[in-house]
Amino acid sequence: MKINHPILFPQSFHNAFNPQGCYVDQMPPVNGSDSSKERGSVYDGEEHGRFMEKLEARIRNHDREIEKMCNFHYQGFVDSITELLKVRGEAQKLKNQVTDTNRKLQNEGKELIIAMEELKQCRLQQRNISATVDKLTLCLPVLEMYSKLREQMKSKRHYPALKTLEHLEHTYLPQVSHYRFCKIMVDNIPKLREEIKEVSMSDLKDFLESIRKHSDKIGETAMKQDCRYNQWKIIAKIFFSLLLSPNIKAQQQRNLDNIVSQHPRISGGKKSKKEVCASSDLEVKTTSPMSEQDSGILDVEDEDEDEEVPGAQDLVDFSPVYRCLHIYSVLGARETFENYYRKQRRKQARLVLQPPSNMHETLDGYRKYFNQIVGFFVVEDHILHTTQGLVNRAYIDELWEMALSKTIAALRTHSSYCSDPSLVLDLKNLIVLFADTLQGYGFPVNQLFDMLLEIQDQYSETLLKKWTGVFRNILDSDNYSPIPVTNEEMYKKIVGQFPFQDAELEKQPFPKKFPFSEFVPKVYNQIKEFIYACLKFSEDLHLSSTEVDDMIRKSTNLLLTRTLSNCLQNVIKRKNVGLTELVQIIINTTHLEKSCKFLEEFITNITNVLPETVHTTKLYGTTTFKDARHAAEEEIYTNLNQKIDQFLQLADYDWMAMEPGSKASDYLVDLIGFLRSTFAVFTHLPSLPDPAQCLGSKGTRCSWPSST
Repeated sequence: MKINHPILFPQSFHNAFNPQGCYVDQMPPVNGSDSSKERGSVYDGEEHGRFMEKLEARIRNHDREIEKMCNFHYQGFVDSITELLKVRGEAQKLKNQVTDTNRKLQNEGKELIIAMEELKQCRLQQRNISATVDKLTLCLPVLEMYSKLREQMKSKRHYPALKTLEHLEHTYLPQVSHYRFCKIMVDNIPKLREEIKEVSMSDLKDFLESIRKHSDKIGETAMKQDCRYNQWKIIAKIFFSLLLSPNIKAQQQRNLDNIVSQHPRISGGKKSKKEVCASSDLEVKTTSPMSEQDSGILDVEDEDEDEEVPGAQDLVDFSPVYRCLHIYSVLGARETFENYYRKQRRKQARLVLQPPSNMHETLDGYRKYFNQIVGFFVVEDHILHTTQGLVNRAYIDELWEMALSKTIAALRTHSSYCSDPSLVLDLKNLIVLFADTLQGYGFPVNQLFDMLLEIQDQYSETLLKKWTGVFRNILDSDNYSPIPVTNEEMYKKIVGQFPFQDAELEKQPFPKKFPFSEFVPKVYNQIKEFIYACLKFSEDLHLSSTEVDDMIRKSTNLLLTRTLSNCLQNVIKRKNVGLTELVQIIINTTHLEKSCKFLEEFITNITNVLPETVHTTKLYGTTTFKDARHAAEEEIYTNLNQKIDQFLQLADYDWMAMEPGSKASDYLVDLIGFLRSTFAVFTHLPSLPDPAQCLGSKGTRCSWPSST
């Protein structure tokens, strides 16, 4: 049997073929010396031959031992070789089987390996997805909050956006702060805050600009509300007066009827179709001017009489202020916001308080000026009560003090240009409404009412100027002849206009004549109109009845002693006035003098202040009419003497005649005829001159007995 594989022998077999080396290597060292040195000495020394011999002998001994050993173990060796060869064949078969099995296994496991690789990738992807989901679960609230933030900013919901930004910064972003997009968000947070601040401030600026433009509308609405409230308050007051006092005066009854039926409202600068005439139409009327509506402020509008007047705050959306205040408070810049707001409002206040240069020309100018001021302070009052600390009472009081001083100065300046009493009266009513409206919001307005007392003096002066023209027109248009009446209706009409009672005249049949001319009832009624006009100004000034009575009496005294007196004096001093006119003036002033007590009663009735009250001013009408009558008497005396002088100057008398003529001079006859016709005019005078006093000797003058 051929052995193809090498057989491995033990080391002893190799030593047998190299006996020298074997023995040499096996030589023990002598006395602990190095064996290599000993071996070198054997090869190098003289004992080499003997050593070789001994070595050969030893090799032979070992060969014999080897041979014995091999002979003893040869059969086992052969069996082992044979068995080994069998094992080799079986191993080869096994190898082939293993190779074939491996090949089959590789072929069969290829799909499995591919599936395993796919499963591995799926498991890896699953782990990645799971990790991604976990991370997205943390990031998704951040992204949702950021998206919500952007949506809130887009819809201008800045305060919720700021709250969202705060939650995003302190709650959500710290959980995912290691991501780059979160770092970008963190870096953008200050920019977003600044953007919110800028946008909210822009809204605030728009709000401030809007209320600056619409402050007059806000003020108009507030004053309209106050006017409606005051009207119902007046109705209630008069109504309860009617209940408590059945004998109330007809004047109050007419006042109540007018207010209830017409229900005036603020016109806001627009005249309604049913607007009533102004009280300045001072024509002679049989009814009291108290039944007339004041012009300018109050109008009648039936079509929207029941319309609900919106509140002044309903016209303004204050949400930009609240949002901006909250935003700046959250951002820690509340003080900056407060300072900015107050600074801007102070600037707007100065603009509002600057009156237009032509404000005094029309009532609309004053109305718009007051509406803007009221609108400004209505807004500030609302801000005061709906915010905490944005404005305080000290700030409001400071603004009001400034507004009050500037308003009063502007009114003093512009009202001084007003020459129309109806405009001054309308201005007074507007100022009262302005003051009452602001007083309803808690602002002190005493200085405004004090200023109205100053305007009252100006109003009286404008009334006196206007009544000067009225009296002049009456005196110029009068025919200075007794008023004829042809029936009872005309008679009652005159008696209704002027308090005249004469039993003898009443008994006379129609037609008959009153002793006075037409200017007597006209002047009397105009004096009453003047008193009513003065009373109108005193309304709503919070004055006592005594103060109102004193004001009316003083103004009426000025009317009598200055205005009417000057007008009468001018008529009396005219060059073309005749004796008949002068006599009629004396008669007229006598009746007007007697009517002064009725004027006293008239003032007492409308003011409810008795004449016996201490410090009550008395009317000086008696003195005025006496002075006018004396002036007329003096003018008659002067004119009569001038006529006599003219007759005497024209006559050609023989002052040195020795004997009287057979008949009187024609000039004297004419003079006596003139005097007789003249004295015939004096029959209605309360005191008559003596004709003998006018027919004395040459050079004498007619004297007029003093009248009482």
